Amino acid sequence: MRVVVTGASGNIGTALCRVLPAELPDADVLGIARRVPADEDRAAGARHGGAGSGGTQRVAAQRGAAQRSETRTGETRLHESRAGETRSDGTRAGPGGVSWLSCDIGAPSAEARLTRAFAGADAVVHLAWAIQPGMDEPAMRRTNLDGSAHVLAAAERAGVPHVVVASSVAAYTPADHPVDEDWPCAGVPGSTYSLQKAQLERMLDGHDVARVRPCAVVQPDAGAELDRWVLSPLIPPFLIGRRWLPVPLWNGLRAQVVHAEDVARAITLILRRRVTGAFNVASGSVLHADELAGVLGGFRLPVPLRLLEGVAWPTWRVGLQPMHPGWLRLADQASIVDTSRLRALGWRPRHDAREALAEFVAAVSEGRGSWGPLAPRAGARWRRLGLARPVRQSQGG
Repeated sequence: MRVVVTGASGNIGTALCRVLPAELPDADVLGIARRVPADEDRAAGARHGGAGSGGTQRVAAQRGAAQRSETRTGETRLHESRAGETRSDGTRAGPGGVSWLSCDIGAPSAEARLTRAFAGADAVVHLAWAIQPGMDEPAMRRTNLDGSAHVLAAAERAGVPHVVVASSVAAYTPADHPVDEDWPCAGVPGSTYSLQKAQLERMLDGHDVARVRPCAVVQPDAGAELDRWVLSPLIPPFLIGRRWLPVPLWNGLRAQVVHAEDVARAITLILRRRVTGAFNVASGSVLHADELAGVLGGFRLPVPLRLLEGVAWPTWRVGLQPMHPGWLRLADQASIVDTSRLRALGWRPRHDAREALAEFVAAVSEGRGSWGPLAPRAGARWRRLGLARPVRQSQGG
């Protein structure tokens, strides 16, 4: 089975690149990202990934793997490649049986390049999504909406028989009860992430694809990147998890969390079963404000949401912290989801929500986790002051 994964260097993508070769040994995986990770970053991702995956990745990286590449005539052939080798078609062999191709999916020329990359693929998994781009990176709409349109058009032109697209529970219209996959997807007002996921859902209505709608996705390997998305440069990560640290959270907050590898296993199951339609992905637990504060390692300081939003706006605008206030609105109104449809396929989460979140928080606090190719390296926190996400970027302009 040949599987092409867009956004393969991201949170879910890195987990999928670990899980796919392990659960589908015959899978030939091509990862697509705007900036392809360096070999050492991919190796670090294998070492620091979820439980049980590191050894498999190291062994695979050491022995190499049979990689498939497209010839000029369009035929597909199998050949041996060493990690780091760049082929004539622009793909690059990597460890763990995963090849890599650099492509900006939002670029005007992306559709043609993606069509070539998708030729001969049995499935395409579209995970690429800009969440909090920097000032020198493409705007969210260009990557998220234009890019998704390019991926869907390329998959259709290449005749890919199975397409899986990562949406989100954030696409759902707010509800005060658990919702299934038939609930409307109008998004949460004030959250560009949510509204663009809702736009993606409308785009998918014209395509026979599988839609994966996960809740908040965490893994220790993403700790370094989530640090730059959430924490102020003025807050040292090692303070996170201290019992004396107050955690300002409002009454009524509740959330679902799922480990990235459980999302990856859900996608792998969907690929194996070749099913289409929408599937919610979440662990069974719903965490409330006091539980969240406890898992975060501190104690809850009850603070009204309106007050937090009032503080978030000016501090974000001047660059003191990177999290746009729209994320608070989304956290407050994101729907709790029912996962019966996915469980009917045989999926079960292997990671408890509290344990997954606790492991992630520990990784942030200890500075563990591999850095994605777009993330600023550790030691440069002060350089992020004044560089919080600009309005044009964070709000999809």
